Amino acid sequence: MVGSSPASLKMETIILASGSPQRQEYFRLLGLPFEVIPSPMEEIFNNRIEPRLAVEELAIQKVNSVRRLCRNRKWIVGADTIIHLDGQIYGKPLDREDARLMLSGLQGHRHEVITAMALYNEQKKTMDCRSIVSNVSFAYMGEAEIEWYLDTGEWEGVAGSYRIQGLAACFITDIQGSFSSIVGLPLREIYVMLRDNAYPFGA
Repeated sequence: MVGSSPASLKMETIILASGSPQRQEYFRLLGLPFEVIPSPMEEIFNNRIEPRLAVEELAIQKVNSVRRLCRNRKWIVGADTIIHLDGQIYGKPLDREDARLMLSGLQGHRHEVITAMALYNEQKKTMDCRSIVSNVSFAYMGEAEIEWYLDTGEWEGVAGSYRIQGLAACFITDIQGSFSSIVGLPLREIYVMLRDNAYPFGA
């Protein structure tokens, strides 16, 4: 899958190692020409290191797994997002019951949302990885509210079982940090990372 806009036709194509519709939409918003090649690797978090390092490690692994599939591609970006609360990491739910447990744990608390981005430059053989931490406060949710939200299906395929850009906003009382990072890709930070690595914006 290739995404582009008229203004981006002369810019260099980036391989996006993610099937996330939200990340693809942000790439389009930035006017970046990209090709989607989702990482085939299984997402397994390293619980022996602190969460921020664990999600950075996962973003790098995603890039490396795609590098093996498409050699000689100049730019590859991988990203991952996790939820962290009281020493526990919340990734993507396995099923509805898993999502129910996650939402029950998050409601009434403030948690961290950590998004890591890894950028590989084939020409220079360099890997740059950065992460950003934001904080989200959930209102208390009754059982009926949790079931109502589960019925929407928004919990499927997202860290922490909620989409802040969707109906989960009904239960968010406060955000500190980057909204786009909570969605899945911090716009300011990905722009700066590409710029710092001499990506030819507007070429």
